[in-house]
Amino acid sequence: MSSSSSPPHFLSLPRPDSFTGPPAGTPDTSTSSAHDFDVDPSTGFMPPQPPLARLPAEWEPWEAALDEARRLETASKGAPVIPTSELEASEVMLRRAHHVLAWTMHFYINTLPPNAPIVIPRSISLPLLSVSNYLALPPLLTYSDDVLYNWKYQAPPGVTPIAPTTNNITVQTSFTSTPSEAHFYLTSAYIELRGAAALALMSLIMDEVFVRDALAVRRISFYLQRLAKIIDELTDLLMAGQDSMEGGRKWVFEGVGEAGYEHLKHPTAQELSGPSAGQSTLLVNDTFGTDVRKGEGEREGEEKEKEKGGEKMSFLARMQGYMPRHHRAFLRHLAANPRPLRFFVEAETAHGQSPELFAGYNAAVRALRAFRDSHLRIVALYIIGPSRRVNAGNRAAAAPAQASTESPTVKGTGGHGCDDVLEGGARPDERGYISRGS
Repeated sequence: MSSSSSPPHFLSLPRPDSFTGPPAGTPDTSTSSAHDFDVDPSTGFMPPQPPLARLPAEWEPWEAALDEARRLETASKGAPVIPTSELEASEVMLRRAHHVLAWTMHFYINTLPPNAPIVIPRSISLPLLSVSNYLALPPLLTYSDDVLYNWKYQAPPGVTPIAPTTNNITVQTSFTSTPSEAHFYLTSAYIELRGAAALALMSLIMDEVFVRDALAVRRISFYLQRLAKIIDELTDLLMAGQDSMEGGRKWVFEGVGEAGYEHLKHPTAQELSGPSAGQSTLLVNDTFGTDVRKGEGEREGEEKEKEKGGEKMSFLARMQGYMPRHHRAFLRHLAANPRPLRFFVEAETAHGQSPELFAGYNAAVRALRAFRDSHLRIVALYIIGPSRRVNAGNRAAAAPAQASTESPTVKGTGGHGCDDVLEGGARPDERGYISRGS
């Protein structure tokens, strides 16, 4: 057979469009596991290899600007705009470019006087908007910039590749270079890594639900008990982690609409929420296939959203726009191909049969509730409590005679009200257990 009649080898195929994906029948090879939603069997949503640590020489000025971020204002305003078209072929380089440019932008903004207008220099704004378009991500720091693609090995691994673990990684970039900030990001990274085992169990459980015979019921019972133990381990990691976008000023991205950049647009307010754990595909999917029903808190939160804006998306739905595109596709796949584990368990235990399955399901839900309760405690301790104390002090100083006991909405790292989001996420678990005869 003539070589000219053979189709191109799949590894040499070009990177697919970020929005439409690869052509029908063509595998997505933009990353090593893109065909599986960029979910690795051993590391989950974290990449199994360290993210790129530095861009090639053509984009070294970006890396140098990040290295000298403390002096960014004078360094960036006169800097040239470096084209991004050569980055488009590499998902890995695009991720690094987004990381470098977004961190540099945030460093720059935080060096401005409190009341100064926020105008992003075109040497940052234009390439960041272009790279963000390629990746279908907002043009600012996201969870993937802080956690998924912000790690390196503590020491060079040597010739033999090793997998990232909770004992051998550290962060690439932080604002303060302090252990406390690094640990803040690493806590999420540790949860992502351990969560890979939960994802594997979810896959096994869904396969057995499809089979639905006596052996499948026994296996699901066993897998659910294991899942509960893993979620308990995630809670331990979360609690061990104990040892936003600035409001009020409009961000202006210089150069938007200029010749050659007419296709770029200023991001909307909803595209500028900042990094949040709500952008973790693992945590958004943390019902782990248990089909926990929505509680009244989440429905009330949705009603508040409708009252405020009519067409506003819920917080978690909006956070999907900040996830890497392959992980977004994973959630869409789950939504389009539901396998209702809860209904399966209810049917198999309705008349007192399969006590192991009954116990395993409720154990997994109980562990999930404990994980969410722990998240609530940490947010209350480190965000809600300190914020309310500061606000109360400010109000008392401004108008002692009229100081109110009411507190304004406290916003988390994603720029959304902490109380509504977290309580809405935790309350459904109170109704999530299955009881005999339910």
